[in-house]
Amino acid sequence: MKSIKPILLVEDDEVDAMVVKRALAENKVLNPLDVCTDGEAALARLRDPAKSKPCIILLDLNMPRMSGIEFLHEAKADARLRHIPVVVLTSSSEPRDRLATYDLGIAGYMVKPVDYRHYVSMVSIIDRYWSESELPPN
Repeated sequence: MKSIKPILLVEDDEVDAMVVKRALAENKVLNPLDVCTDGEAALARLRDPAKSKPCIILLDLNMPRMSGIEFLHEAKADARLRHIPVVVLTSSSEPRDRLATYDLGIAGYMVKPVDYRHYVSMVSIIDRYWSESELPPN
């Protein structure tokens, strides 16, 4: 990622979080990775004035306490958060989930691959895209 700002991963599964962390390292992404295990924790982290805003949010949909879609409703309604790009990383290939999340202003929707090499490739695509994108000023 172009910025040295953190990447926020909102993911409740420890194994999936570890895979994302490994894939980022393998792609030599130097941004720090902050992990929250549900939408409520992610909103609290994003609204904490002591924490810098992330350059991108990688969001799972199926989580306890507050799902990814519930998180998006809250984040996109908050003027301080709505411009942070969100890429959904989920196991759901349901068309209704894709439609609901795009309606809420996500930047991309990717189904988590089973194969690790494909995961590394997917993270590389995300990194390359956001390294070249001009993001709104924070």
